[in-house]
Amino acid sequence: MLQKYETYKKKLENLEVKMQNPEVASDPSKMAVIGREHAEVSQIVREFKTLDEIQHQLEEARGIIRSGDPVLLSMAEEEVERLEKLKTEQTERIEKALIPKDPNDSKNVILEIRAGAGGDEAALFAAELYRMYFRFAEQHKMHVDIMNSSPSEGGGLKEIIAEIKGTDAYKFLKHESGVHRVQRVPETESQGRVHTSTATVAVLPEAEEVDIEIKPTDIRVDIFRSSGPGGQSVNTTDSAVRITHLETGLVVSCQDEKSQLKNKDKAMKILRSRLLAAKQEEEAKKRGDARRSQIGTGDRSEKIRTYNFPQDRITDHRIKFSTSNMPKFMDGNIDEMLQKLLEAEQQKKLESQT
Repeated sequence: MLQKYETYKKKLENLEVKMQNPEVASDPSKMAVIGREHAEVSQIVREFKTLDEIQHQLEEARGIIRSGDPVLLSMAEEEVERLEKLKTEQTERIEKALIPKDPNDSKNVILEIRAGAGGDEAALFAAELYRMYFRFAEQHKMHVDIMNSSPSEGGGLKEIIAEIKGTDAYKFLKHESGVHRVQRVPETESQGRVHTSTATVAVLPEAEEVDIEIKPTDIRVDIFRSSGPGGQSVNTTDSAVRITHLETGLVVSCQDEKSQLKNKDKAMKILRSRLLAAKQEEEAKKRGDARRSQIGTGDRSEKIRTYNFPQDRITDHRIKFSTSNMPKFMDGNIDEMLQKLLEAEQQKKLESQT
């Protein structure tokens, strides 16, 4: 384990040289990337230093035992036992620290929620999911900005796209991608039958310009008049923006802002993040990773989590974890679920290293 210490000390020195490079120092985006890596490597070096110190103390204690001094023997044996335990604990800390970090963990998030199977009930559920994530973000001092939304006539949401800004936003929310299924009795159900509906959630790491470069010649920008549900005019100017990425055919529309420029900026953020997600998906396939699509088709059978209202139970099917207190959960208190998912991710990475 200590053989890797020198490797990481050298890596830290190289990063410090890069940070002093005028070209890097004058570029905030490059500086941010290198700064994050520097912080991670610094922490690993500190952990190795602690292990090195424990190892030196252990060798000294063993030396006393070898000397045969009867006065110090008992004390030295106790010290060896204590240090061996510390060494094991510190080695485990380093093994966890050496697990490859998701480079997107510190990024902001583009959250996309769409009503799936189930008509108006699915749209209502989509709106409730958005409120759940909004309340979670609010509780964690994150900022939420709606980028595009499409309300349904029944008071729900056909679709909503929002940006969530905050510390480790992607790290906490990335496992929310997939199909969420709700089982409950709709208010319009006169016979009390339980209905099943779905909504799809996609959590994309927000791409910066340094991640994905989009040239003006790569896209077509169309301007049109914003409209609400039922054709109701949102404003009287042509401020809505539709951007088509010519190579991939990806289309993004934004119309929530009255400013054409703001709508274009938001649409570009969404497009850049979708392109980054597609690029990473392709790279994962080339590496042979079995990483399934984030969204799926929205069919009732494709689910990552079920919200069973009659039984007051929320179950995540990937980790076989269930919790209760639906009102609290839907009010954004999803930390326990997110932590269980992060622990499962860490465990899988640990197992893949052994």
